[in-house]
Amino acid sequence: MKGPIAWFAQNNVAANLLLWLVVLAGLSAVVRMPLKSFPDLDVAVVTITVPYLGAAPEEVEAGVCIRIEEEIEGIEGIKEINSVANEGVCTVGVELFEDTDSGRALGDIKNRVDAISTFPVETEKPIINLVTIIRSVVDIAITGPEDERTLKELGQQIRDDIAALPNITQVTLASTRPYEISVEVSEESLRRNGLTFDEVARAVRTGSLDLPGGSIKTDGGEVLLRTKGQAYWGDDFRNLVLRTRADGTRVSLRDVAQVIDGFEDTDQALRFDGKPAALVKVARVGNQDILDITSEVNKYLESAPARLPEGVKLTIWNDNSKLLRDRLDTLLGSARQGFLMVLILLALFLQPRLAFWVSVGVPVAFLGAIFATFVLGLSIDAISLFGFILVLGILVDDAIVVGENIHTTQTRDHSHIQGAILGAQQVSTPVIFGVLTTFAAFMPLLLAPGTFGQIFGVISTVVMCCLTFSLIESQLVLPSHLGHSSVKSPQGEIGLLLIPVIGIVLLEFAWDVRSYIALAIATAAIMLACHTAGWSSPIASKLIELQQKFSDKLEYIIHHQFIDVVRAAGEARYITVALAFAALLSAIGIAASGRLPFSFFPPLESDQVIASVVMPLGTSEAITREAVIHLEQTAQEIQRELISEYPDLPPVTHILSAIGSQPSSGTGTGPAASSGTVASSNLGEVTLQLVPSETRTISTREVANRWREKSGQIPDALELKFNTSLFTVGNAIDIQLAGNNVEELREVASRIREKLAEYPGVIDITDSFRSGKQELKLDIEPEGEALGLNLASLARQVRQAFYGEEAQRVQRGRDDVRVMVRYTQDERHSLSTLDDMHIRTPAGAEVPFRTVADAELGRGFSSIRRTNRQRVVNVIADVDRTQITANEVLSDLRAGAIQEIMQDYPRVSYSLEGEQREQGDAVASLVPTFGIALFVIFALLAIPLRSYSQPLIIMSVIPFAFVGAIWGHQIMKLAGMVSGLAMMSVMGFIAASGVVINSSLVLVHNVNERREKGEHMYQAVMHAAVSRARPILLTSLTTFAGLAPLMFNRSVQAQFLVPMAVSLAFGVLFATVVTLLVVPSMYLILEDFKKRREPESESI
Repeated sequence: MKGPIAWFAQNNVAANLLLWLVVLAGLSAVVRMPLKSFPDLDVAVVTITVPYLGAAPEEVEAGVCIRIEEEIEGIEGIKEINSVANEGVCTVGVELFEDTDSGRALGDIKNRVDAISTFPVETEKPIINLVTIIRSVVDIAITGPEDERTLKELGQQIRDDIAALPNITQVTLASTRPYEISVEVSEESLRRNGLTFDEVARAVRTGSLDLPGGSIKTDGGEVLLRTKGQAYWGDDFRNLVLRTRADGTRVSLRDVAQVIDGFEDTDQALRFDGKPAALVKVARVGNQDILDITSEVNKYLESAPARLPEGVKLTIWNDNSKLLRDRLDTLLGSARQGFLMVLILLALFLQPRLAFWVSVGVPVAFLGAIFATFVLGLSIDAISLFGFILVLGILVDDAIVVGENIHTTQTRDHSHIQGAILGAQQVSTPVIFGVLTTFAAFMPLLLAPGTFGQIFGVISTVVMCCLTFSLIESQLVLPSHLGHSSVKSPQGEIGLLLIPVIGIVLLEFAWDVRSYIALAIATAAIMLACHTAGWSSPIASKLIELQQKFSDKLEYIIHHQFIDVVRAAGEARYITVALAFAALLSAIGIAASGRLPFSFFPPLESDQVIASVVMPLGTSEAITREAVIHLEQTAQEIQRELISEYPDLPPVTHILSAIGSQPSSGTGTGPAASSGTVASSNLGEVTLQLVPSETRTISTREVANRWREKSGQIPDALELKFNTSLFTVGNAIDIQLAGNNVEELREVASRIREKLAEYPGVIDITDSFRSGKQELKLDIEPEGEALGLNLASLARQVRQAFYGEEAQRVQRGRDDVRVMVRYTQDERHSLSTLDDMHIRTPAGAEVPFRTVADAELGRGFSSIRRTNRQRVVNVIADVDRTQITANEVLSDLRAGAIQEIMQDYPRVSYSLEGEQREQGDAVASLVPTFGIALFVIFALLAIPLRSYSQPLIIMSVIPFAFVGAIWGHQIMKLAGMVSGLAMMSVMGFIAASGVVINSSLVLVHNVNERREKGEHMYQAVMHAAVSRARPILLTSLTTFAGLAPLMFNRSVQAQFLVPMAVSLAFGVLFATVVTLLVVPSMYLILEDFKKRREPESESI
């Protein structure tokens, strides 16, 4: 006997060395593999940010955004250009195609933007970056000091302390205002002293500087010359000399201006549990371990109180490591329980020695896959762990088929080694090609685009790596172990089988992933001891009797009852196939009826509820504060109610409120984006922190609904949203309107909002159109032009007075502090100041503003959004998925209301963005790639079978995996585990497509082998169905058992994974019935057709 199977079976040392090499490689990878809550997703987006301080959105659009769009258009690799013109800044997001070289595209864009010479003079240098996602680990809320400066200084100290800790590299202080030195001079003071803003700013620049003066080389050495006069603090600037009079008296800055060493003139405040607060945010970089970072932070928090002033309190906020631990515990618990169920099934229906060695293949394949994924750059996270759970039940399929056939061969008077070799070689072809077909089925998931593609790419990679090492173990290691097994007694076999069970029980006490290593080594030591010595006790004898009963019962059912069912199905083969297709039609009917509503990606519930409010732009800080206080008070009412309802474990732990910003909502597609700026007086937010979902009975969405109902409507609020999602691929409903007429866009958006409001279950409806602040539009009068003034000089002087002239920037520690020269605060906050203002002419004369200029009061935009060089407005809404889905709403809208609206506005176009866009991209990719995968599967089946027709029989089970997936969702919906179908369900069906054909391939291959040995065709089909029934049944049951704990897991961490598990588990389970009954019937029908074409063929 030749070949790798025979060589490894005869060389037990080589097989064991291969086994331990895989185990040791896997264990070494586990300790080095980074732990993350979620895999790092690549975002192929280049951002261009150009500050144009003090400019209105329309000025920013015309002066900056459009010029950038024109310049970068046509660069290779650009998929879409999105720009937002906010007050004082232009932000352009350039989305790249996935196969684009990001570094090269960044360089091309940077070169084009740097070459633009027509930006307004007041713009600052463009900031161009490739987007990198800041991966937050933990936030620390600082409370105690009431004074803003003291709180900021304390926050800076804590930030620096944490940044100096080991394993921590990225720490920022958030939700505090930047320092600023404001030189405030009144119009009256300027005129009294004969000064202008230019002169004051120039005096600050020239009087406050450090300037190198070269060096003097002397005989004694070189001496550097340096002028040191840089002012850093308010008092330093107050003493600067503006001018010296003829009588020698000096006029200092303090004589003409008020110098305020304070903060930027923005309205921003943060409160934590009702007290002023600041946030220190700790993030990870690259492959830093989230648990290592959190451990260092916790150590610091334990020792910090001794070093901090009395009354200062540090509280953990947004601890993502806890979320990671919860996910790991949930998924690892499901994995342990699934593996235990697989072991029980193997022990009941297989010989104990065989069951043990089959089960060994699971940890070996896992460790090999961990090593392979570590080399490929993956991490241990929720998605990769799901990949391991997904493949858990599938891993033993190969080993069951190989091991069961080896056992059968060894009982036919073959030696142990010879029987192991023959048994493995007989099924090697269908096993190898079965794994390859599973690879082909996962290829569409591996090649899917966008965020979804990256997520499923991780799952597919893990599955393929596991199956690769499972195949290696079943073909090279398992035959050697079954051929050289040294356990002589049945009791010893039971002792051997109990080893992995002991290991699983021990793992229940493991506190994290890495502690599994020590337990695994201990389990291996026990395993070797029992393997060498055997094990005997009365309990073992009872277990042997119990196992023998189950095994004998299964054999009796297969050979005395199942054979009759197979014969009946074969004799009535046309009726059997017709019934199968009736089941298929019923599943199609269920899917089409809407009884299982489809949702592309149901949002993951967070342990936070975020209420974000957007007031009209220009709203004072006082009015926004009232809105935030209202939300805070209703949140406290909810907190008190929940304490009375759940006294043992109150669901709400902390309340964080922000005025002038939305730190939890972000500024991408949420309310902050529509408001126009990151910090603005019209923004507010309140966040409730809940205890983990596993420890409370009330859902996050239920808390949000109660809070929404209690808060009611906030007067004049443009937007009020309650968000409970941990992660989404986009807004559930996001309709983007494009055109150049803003008024038309606004009208269309308004009509669509009205239509959306008619649907029950559609909530938080808003759009991105916002009216801006009231603005005075200036124009030069003829009298002003006659005095030599122009619009540019007029605008510059008004800007200096009200926004300010940046005279200097000084570096104080880590802070970059602006020194601004401007009017006093009282003058800046009054429209009448403009009437009193005097404009300086080129000749040096002063003239009243109203004599040379005109000001018209109007209202502009808060922000202007553009996509591919067109203005856009997005209509955004969320849905209550217990009442309606986004697909149902949008299908109905597109069929009626939107078409009617668009007919009235032919110059406006629309597209579906957010979740719908991701869904469209995924479907557009999956349809052709799934078609290619089916062809590859067909080819992989046709090669070993040497037939074009038999692969079609095997592939006929794929539609019946769909039947199982649909019926499974219907059953699980009745059980309250799923609400309907999701894209994850589709992915599960695609994965099942590759798994279900393996059993059919083994069956058809066995039929062909029997016919080649001379068996009658009908008898060959019957005998093959009976002989393959045990391994086919076991592979399906182990797949289902491995996924069962996950399917019935009610934790938040597992919810988005359940639909995929349901599709795979029920798809494989139902397809087993088809494999054992329908596939033999189809084989016989195929022979019937051949018989009609070839009368000389054998008859039944």
